[in-house]
Amino acid sequence: MTMGIGCITVSKYFLFLFNLIFFLFGAVIVGFGFWILLDSQTFIVALKNSTDVELACYILIGVGAFPILISFLGCLGAIYEIRSLLSLYFSVLLLILITQFAAGALIYFQKDVPAVFQVNEQISKVITKVLDKYSGNNSTTEQAWDFIQTNMECCGWIDRRDWSGNMVIVNSSQLLFPCSCQNISLISGNFSDSGFCEAKTPDWPVYDVGCAASVERWLLTNTGVVLGICLGVTLIELLGMILSICLCRNVHMEDYTKVPKY
Repeated sequence: MTMGIGCITVSKYFLFLFNLIFFLFGAVIVGFGFWILLDSQTFIVALKNSTDVELACYILIGVGAFPILISFLGCLGAIYEIRSLLSLYFSVLLLILITQFAAGALIYFQKDVPAVFQVNEQISKVITKVLDKYSGNNSTTEQAWDFIQTNMECCGWIDRRDWSGNMVIVNSSQLLFPCSCQNISLISGNFSDSGFCEAKTPDWPVYDVGCAASVERWLLTNTGVVLGICLGVTLIELLGMILSICLCRNVHMEDYTKVPKY
């Protein structure tokens, strides 16, 4: 009997610890969603002209709020040994796990559209509008795009031709090109990383690769990290399911008097 009580106690506090991790995971997602929504300093600004991106932020916040709610229910069910909450908690985790496997299988078998690495057509349209309106006045959006091109050593989203619709370049009598695009290996002396520079010939001294290819290369390089995070989340979910079902089986009756009344 004492051993049984000890096992229940251990299960309770392990489940509480698991839910604390799950809560922090949800809080990080919510924080990331708010960061994208409110940020005005980094490259994310370049995409925020799109209502789709704003919608994605709200979806991200909602997705993060969900594990926060579930972890709260799990903690409540574990500490106060409420079987109904533990059963609900197990069912929700099982549903999440099935959804994850279904989504992974869909991506794996959809050979004609590699969803993980495909450049979103909508993002391409948004970036094109940003480049067309680029004026070199160092606005927040322009600084963000200059940051992307300088640090990722790229030019345009697909390639340098994305800048062909820029009104400053089109209307200028000079051979202008975006300074943040310039290939530092092709120039000498001081150079600027914002605004427009004048080219000596129609062949701009810029990077040939577009930023979409650089982003794809970054994703490929960090695939192991992404998969590791996904695997870690899955293992945490499985652990939570095992602990919740074990605790639920060992709690023989409901005792709602344990739940504090407010």
